[in-house]
Amino acid sequence: MALQIEHNRSARGLKGLIFTRDDRAGEGKLSSRLGLVTDAVEAEPGLDLYAYVVGRLSRGGRVDYVIVDEAQFLASEQIDQLARVVDDLDLDVFAFGITTDFRTRLFPGSQRLIELADRIEALQVEAMCWCGERATHNARTVGGEMVVEGEQVVVGDVQRSAEEVGYEVLCRRHHRRRMTSAAAHAAALSPDVLPVAPA
Repeated sequence: MALQIEHNRSARGLKGLIFTRDDRAGEGKLSSRLGLVTDAVEAEPGLDLYAYVVGRLSRGGRVDYVIVDEAQFLASEQIDQLARVVDDLDLDVFAFGITTDFRTRLFPGSQRLIELADRIEALQVEAMCWCGERATHNARTVGGEMVVEGEQVVVGDVQRSAEEVGYEVLCRRHHRRRMTSAAAHAAALSPDVLPVAPA
């Protein structure tokens, strides 16, 4: 959605500024799972987003709107700075991110964004759990096993090998039961549940 907004507005001759944090494509990149990638400013901890936009404008740069991806990883102060971009510079800010971590706890950036946003829209991307229900929770896996403890931010991906950190979207029921697609598949193949042929 962030890339789509960028495309639509730049096609109309508008100039945007894109911030991101910890994108799977690497530092200073905004990417989609479809393989689209564009350059972005890495919103590192301590970067004053308001000052960055003002600096760009002060040097004669043009900024018609701001896009922020992975907003959940921003510090609360950075969300305050984005609100100031809207209020003091009269620019639209489009922020995208997930609300909760793998433990179902709000990210600090997401919490502050919910507190300050003029409008919040839940994007209806067809995310589905392995069971076919609507996916509402993110599960972190390490070595193929779902984990519920650890650092809040660990960059991983759904395309990584089972030995690495990965993520899977689940419905609430299967997140609470810690049943990923791999765990469900293993249970289905367990000899305990297979029919036994008479001897």
